[in-house]
Amino acid sequence: MPRGKKEPGNQIAGGYPPPPAQVAVYADVIGPAKTVDLLLAFGGAEMAIPKSPSKNSMLAHVIGIENARKLSENAHRLPKRVPLAKKWLTQSLAMQGLPVAQIARTLRTSDVSVRKWLKA
Repeated sequence: MPRGKKEPGNQIAGGYPPPPAQVAVYADVIGPAKTVDLLLAFGGAEMAIPKSPSKNSMLAHVIGIENARKLSENAHRLPKRVPLAKKWLTQSLAMQGLPVAQIARTLRTSDVSVRKWLKA
């Protein structure tokens, strides 16, 4: 297949691109849309997931209390540091309909990088 072309069946629920390995566990547990929210809020930082998440926690505010509980049940599968996954986030935000400039501002990167990641 020529470089830059996507195979039609190479997507997950909701049309999201397949997540990279470091993000796959999050997407499996809470779904790709909430994974995007989680990565945007916590990406790049260490995050200790409580055994019993509070409805008032920042995690619950970002992904919902039920999804926070799901992550808590799967905490042993999660990396200590939440990944940045900028390429996957770029592709996911574009799939949601965000324009290149807005994606670049959201991810604090250049529009050149966003275009490069969208071609990949």
